[in-house]
Amino acid sequence: MNYFAGLDVSMEETSVCVVDERGSLVREARVASDPLAIATWLGQLDLTLERVGLEAGPMSPWLYTGLRERGVPAVCIETRRMRGATLLMAVKTDRVDARAIAHAIRVGWYTAVHVKSVASQELRLLLRNRKTLLEHRVALDNEIRGTLKAFGIKLGRVSEGRFAARVRTLMEERRRDLLVMVEPMLTVRETLRRSYAVLHRQLLAVVRTNPVCRRFMTVPGVGAVVALSVMTGIDDPRRFSRVRKVGAHFGLTPRKYASGEVDRNGAISKCGDELVREALFQAAHTLLTRVQRWSALKAWGMRLAKRRGLRRATVAVARKLAVVLQRMWLANEDFRWAAQAA
Repeated sequence: MNYFAGLDVSMEETSVCVVDERGSLVREARVASDPLAIATWLGQLDLTLERVGLEAGPMSPWLYTGLRERGVPAVCIETRRMRGATLLMAVKTDRVDARAIAHAIRVGWYTAVHVKSVASQELRLLLRNRKTLLEHRVALDNEIRGTLKAFGIKLGRVSEGRFAARVRTLMEERRRDLLVMVEPMLTVRETLRRSYAVLHRQLLAVVRTNPVCRRFMTVPGVGAVVALSVMTGIDDPRRFSRVRKVGAHFGLTPRKYASGEVDRNGAISKCGDELVREALFQAAHTLLTRVQRWSALKAWGMRLAKRRGLRRATVAVARKLAVVLQRMWLANEDFRWAAQAA
C-alpha cells in the first residue's frame, strides 16, 4: 500500500500527517523544521511514501532540497490553491492544515511549484540585496530633498555622486545650524551608496563570466541586470511545455473573467516573479524608446503602440521578450535582428 504525507511548516516546528491511499489516518506528529529531522522521522515509519507535500513559502526551498537529497519524494505545492481548499474550515490549526495537505497530495488536487536551484537562489539573493540598497538610497535622497524644501533649500538637478556635497554647500550658506541634523542622513546614504557599488560590481562579474547572460545581452534593451534577473527567474528553460506559458508565469498576460453572458478581459495578472516582470518591462521600454537600431521586434512593438498606446505595447513587448529569451536559451543562439535569418 502507498502512503502520502503532508507538512505544515512553521519557523520552529512542522506538523506532519501521514495517510494511506484510502485516506485513513496513519500517523501524526510535530517535528523540528529541519530536513534531517523530518527525513529521519519519516524513515522510522518504514512505509512506502508515494509523495510528501509542503506548501511554497520562505523555508520551502531549503526543506525541499534537503528532503530530496535524503531520498524523500517531496513535492512543493502552490499556496493559493491550498488556501482555497482550507478556506471554509471551521477549525484551522497546523495539525488540520497538515491533514488537508496530505489528502490533497493523495487525490492529486494540487499544483506543483518549481523550486529553483541553489545557484539561482544565490544569485537571486545578490539581486534582491542590490535592489534593496538602491531603493533605500533613493528613499533617503527623496527624504532629504523634501525636508529641506521647508527651509527654502532647493537642490535641483544634481548627480548621485555630488548629492552630498551639494547639500552641505547649500546648508553652509543658508542654514548651517541644521547641518548637524542632516549629516547623519548623509553618512547613512554614503554607506548605502558604497555597499550598493560593491554588490553591483559582483553582479557585473557574474554576468561577465556567464554565457547565458552574455547571450541574453545580444537582445537590444537587455542589460546585465535584466539578463541575470531573467536567467534566475526562468532557472530551467525546459520546464515550460509551451512558449505561451512563459509570459503567463511572470504575470504578463491579461486576466479573464467569463461567467454566463459576462466575458471580461482585464489588466495583466501581475502574478509570479515581480523582479523579472519589472526587468522585462524596463527592457521593453528601452527597446521602444531609446534603441535606435530597428529590428523585427521593435517594428512589431511600434506598430502596436500606434494602435493601442505605448504602455500596452510595452507590456506586449515585455511578454514577447520573455518568450524570445527562453527560446534563445534553449536553442543556444543569439538574437536575430531580422524576422528570418539571412
